[in-house]
Amino acid sequence: MTLSIAHPADFHVHLRQGVLSELVTPHVREGGFSTAYVMPNLKPPITTTDQALTYKATLEKIEPNVQFLMTLYLSPELTPDEIRNAKNAGIIGVKSYPRGVTTNSDGGIESYEAYYPVFEAMQEVDMVLNLHGENIHILNAEPSFLPHLHKIHSTFPRLRIVLEHATTRAAVEAVKACGDTVACTITVHHLDLTVDDWAGQSWNFCKPVAKYPDDRQALRDIVRKGHPRFFLGSDSAPHPPSNKSTCTPSCGCAAGIYTSPILLPLTAHILESFGALDRLEGFVSTFGRDFYKLPANGSKVMLQRASEEGYTLKDESVVPFWAGKQINWTIPKQ
Repeated sequence: MTLSIAHPADFHVHLRQGVLSELVTPHVREGGFSTAYVMPNLKPPITTTDQALTYKATLEKIEPNVQFLMTLYLSPELTPDEIRNAKNAGIIGVKSYPRGVTTNSDGGIESYEAYYPVFEAMQEVDMVLNLHGENIHILNAEPSFLPHLHKIHSTFPRLRIVLEHATTRAAVEAVKACGDTVACTITVHHLDLTVDDWAGQSWNFCKPVAKYPDDRQALRDIVRKGHPRFFLGSDSAPHPPSNKSTCTPSCGCAAGIYTSPILLPLTAHILESFGALDRLEGFVSTFGRDFYKLPANGSKVMLQRASEEGYTLKDESVVPFWAGKQINWTIPKQ
């Protein structure tokens, strides 16, 4: 059995920097994707148009066959004029991180009202605001954030907003209740995991954490429904194994699950497991492109019935989600 779908786009991916970036950036294409919406939380974060364009050129040199869509990190240095400059340069969106909630978010924000002039400029030029939707306490972090989403949306109703990597029924309902300018990404790992899978298991630990079975069911239901404002953003987040394999009270472990090299086969496998394989193309290919107002890629990718244990380059290595497990789909070698 084979599947043919429009070439997919990953609307939330971390590609890091340095040797780690050299290792993981080609995995976007290897995992079946031709478009990557790149997160800006580097060290230091990407806060200007020039920095974003320099980073894009670096990624294109590593993997010239992927379309990289660039974002800026919402910070006090970001001004309405820089928003207009970024729009003219082809920068797609601005990512907001609440301070201290996830990897490299120490420079995140504490008050959204302070950025209203920036949001007004974004609404004016039609740039997308990407919200990491959490406050501090991990199990209720997402529901407690949702009033911020509603307030920003009501204040700037024409501003396109994406609530990133939803994990709860509350988030699904909140996005559904908003207008057509609000959408939501869902990761493939949150369609699989619940709280029991990461408690004490560092390899399944990410931010936001997977929640309860009912929350996972809400994510699965909205994907199975084929709602056009809910689409894939993998939040694929590579970390060296030394940072992922330890989980101690003193230092914890790195927050992030790495799915890029297996992303399309894994997504097909998990959607099929809950009866949503017929929604694969919308979820990974068309809904996100439509919301971001991007033209169709025009090409197709094939899947056929069918895992790597790890990937290494120089002194860097990463281990993907589901390492050692059987995935029922694969991308034929060209």
